[in-house]
Amino acid sequence: MIEVIAIAIFLLIVLFSAIKIANEYERGVVFRLGRLIGVKGPGIFLVIPIIDRVVMVDLRTRTIDVSKQRIITKDNVSIDVDAVVYFKVYDPAKAIVSVENYELATTLLAQTTLRDVLGQEELDAILTKREELNKRIQSILDEATDAWGIKVTAVTIKDVTLPENLLRAMAKQAEAEREKRSRIIVAEGELIASQKMAEAAKNYEKHPAALRLRELQTLSEIAREKNLIVVTSDSVTGKIVGISKGLTKKKSEE
Repeated sequence: MIEVIAIAIFLLIVLFSAIKIANEYERGVVFRLGRLIGVKGPGIFLVIPIIDRVVMVDLRTRTIDVSKQRIITKDNVSIDVDAVVYFKVYDPAKAIVSVENYELATTLLAQTTLRDVLGQEELDAILTKREELNKRIQSILDEATDAWGIKVTAVTIKDVTLPENLLRAMAKQAEAEREKRSRIIVAEGELIASQKMAEAAKNYEKHPAALRLRELQTLSEIAREKNLIVVTSDSVTGKIVGISKGLTKKKSEE
């Protein structure tokens, strides 16, 4: 009786070990006595216990946080750069058979490629052409990892750390650039104003009455100011200024 129970338990254990379940995002790479026999899943599939070995592979997009890499740019500036690599396995059999550890291999390759690509560029290009550099690094990684059954979907340069002395120099350069733009704007404004004033002078020269009216308007505006003495040799103008000041004073008293 005990032997029957033991055999039944053994058969149950064998049966349960023969049943494998792969999620929708997983595949099982099956080896039989060391030989690759295929990829199973998703869902339930059967294997031969002891004889078969199953390696589960996740097909979802995964990320690699590439640690900071010390890079010397083409113009001999030392910077620290880190990045993020997005990849996924599209051929589980290749990912297991072609490389020992596909995630570690992709990480090391990403570090090397990041240093090689950015080391060929000048600092200004690294700071201003990140999108272009991201695509170039992605293309190189994708081509290299294709033999491993891996698809690199994106590469993003996260941060570029510059030396302190270079940051101060760039801040001075930016300040000088803003000052230059400010002076250019002021000079352009002066040029436009002088052109308009020249046009106005020509119009006043053609129409002396308009110049006289403008003079009277200016004196009238000056007369509105309190405690201000206006001296003029023109009696008509003086009368107009006096009347304007009188009206202004009367309004203030009311």
